[in-house]
Amino acid sequence: MKINFNLFTLLSSLTAIGYAFYLINKIKKSSSGEEKMVEIAEAIREGAKAFLKREFKTMAVVLLLIAIGIWLVTKNPFQLITFFLGSLFSSLAGYLGMMISTQANVKTTEASRNNFAKGFQIAFASGQVMGFLVVGLGLLGVSLIWILTQNPDFLVSFAFGASITALFLRVGGGIFTKSADIGADLVGKIEVGIPEDDPRNPAVISDQVGDNVGDIAGMGSDLFESYVDAIVSSSLIGLVLFGVKGVFLPLILAGAGILSSILGSFFAKLSKGLEDASFTSQVAGVEKAMGKGILVANILMVIFAFFIIKKIFVQLNLFWCFLIGLLIGLLIGKATEYYTSGEKKPVINIAHASQFGAPVLLLEGMATAIESIILPILGVAAGMVLVYSMGGLYGIAIAGLGILAVLGINLSTDCYGPIADNSAGIAEMSGLPPEVRQRTEALDAVGNTTAASGKGFAIGSAALVALAWLSAFLQRANLKTVSLSDPRVLASLFLGAMVAFLFPSLLIRGVGRGALETVKEVRRQFNEIAGLKEGKGRPDYGRCVDLVTKISLREMILPGFLIILIPILVGRFFGAEGLAGFLASSLIVGFPVALMMANAGGAWDNAKKYIEAGNFGGKGSSAHKASVIGDTVGDPLKDTAGPAINILIKLIGKVAILSLPLIL
Repeated sequence: MKINFNLFTLLSSLTAIGYAFYLINKIKKSSSGEEKMVEIAEAIREGAKAFLKREFKTMAVVLLLIAIGIWLVTKNPFQLITFFLGSLFSSLAGYLGMMISTQANVKTTEASRNNFAKGFQIAFASGQVMGFLVVGLGLLGVSLIWILTQNPDFLVSFAFGASITALFLRVGGGIFTKSADIGADLVGKIEVGIPEDDPRNPAVISDQVGDNVGDIAGMGSDLFESYVDAIVSSSLIGLVLFGVKGVFLPLILAGAGILSSILGSFFAKLSKGLEDASFTSQVAGVEKAMGKGILVANILMVIFAFFIIKKIFVQLNLFWCFLIGLLIGLLIGKATEYYTSGEKKPVINIAHASQFGAPVLLLEGMATAIESIILPILGVAAGMVLVYSMGGLYGIAIAGLGILAVLGINLSTDCYGPIADNSAGIAEMSGLPPEVRQRTEALDAVGNTTAASGKGFAIGSAALVALAWLSAFLQRANLKTVSLSDPRVLASLFLGAMVAFLFPSLLIRGVGRGALETVKEVRRQFNEIAGLKEGKGRPDYGRCVDLVTKISLREMILPGFLIILIPILVGRFFGAEGLAGFLASSLIVGFPVALMMANAGGAWDNAKKYIEAGNFGGKGSSAHKASVIGDTVGDPLKDTAGPAINILIKLIGKVAILSLPLIL
């Protein structure tokens, strides 16, 4: 049994990594197009590399400081090694995924000139690189550590290292991308009146870079953390309750999920004859292809899970827990899609409200976002009651793994979005023919929906994983009950709720300051570079990229420091019971706040795109100007603050477990 377990998990993880490198090689062989397209793509690529280089340098200092803290608490060198490995594996997945995405964007544009299906294949394959590197490296790291050490504490250290990388790439990348995006829109669209991806805008390359550092490297590191967390937290609980087979199950399920995702991806193929089809038909074709791939992967995963759980545990209680987790993820994704899709009533209502000015549009969008949390919360609440009744704490952890079982293909569809967005931007900046721009915009339109659903999926998975970490903490701290009559617990509940608001507020302010500096720089270049507005002067793209990079790293220091320090202080002052209350309230408040923010931004963004498609006056109308304001308000919510709460609710669970020696 042990030999089969070792071989299966290692081979599954190596298969995912090998498949990712096969796709990288295939993408590189595709043409990058004409010189102007290559020049734009190279500027995006160099900007992304510059951001990561500076961010990794800053992260190295922080990792060293945290490592010193871990050493002082544990005095165990293997804790340090596994901590650094977690950060290294997550960084490697993010770096490789982003580097191929910055090559695939222009190749997608070039392929779309003559072959719409090939353009889709390149963009989706690039998304698959990120998806399969995340699951392959994640499972490989966890499997190797368990096989070599059999020590659950080292698994926690590995997961903690992944969390620090996610903190930097997700939060730092989120501040970068929205500072650049808002700055570019406010001056370009509102003040100068030029299109979104106009090459005259000095911040346009920063905006394209932001799509890669925030929505690819950042999202990848976020879900790498969730994936590792789901496996590790369920392994910790399973080891105590069922022995070694409690560790086998999550690892084998993760391996089966990789195989299901790879097989499902082969079904994500476009129908023929879409090159000259209407925009709507092209969008529908891409959505159908992706939906088929995800459906096949999920069906295969359910079949595999049934036989795996029956083989290891005989009884099927845990299978139903796994299936419920998967269904909760599906519910959150569908609810997010309904409230953020440009084809559904909520977004159309927001677009309609734009005719009456920005205040009405903002109110309609906020009401929609608040309403959008109802179904996901009902689903999670009902699911958790059922899961606990069938599988207890271990059942909750297995449900968390269920939502992430086919992460390989789910993350592929999510990372496809920013690649398609870059592709459409390159087509516009290069002045390609209208039919080519229609094709890339059709790819981008689907990407907007997958990105919004992906954020909902990431938030939902973070909530279930955070719940699993809470369960693991209760078990490790030997807490059977936590009394609400204890004033320390009540105080900690308030502190947990406070952190769920404090953390995103700091990030939103950071985006605001970054956007302000970007606006000043873009205005300066338009005023000082002769002929820039007329298209005769050349903007200094590099200066904008460098400016936003410095700002994003500066603005994430305080939030990052607080997210680690506050749980430790709560534990020291209020004990393990108080820290349990802190974890519970931060999760209960953070989950709906994150979902509301992500859906608000997604809805406002697609309302703007609905108007730009020619509805309610189209581009340049008063409705369009109001929608741009709504999109600008929503950007830091959906791409910075909301996703960053994912990191918050997961990271504090690991900090709580690692700090137990200081508390007990």
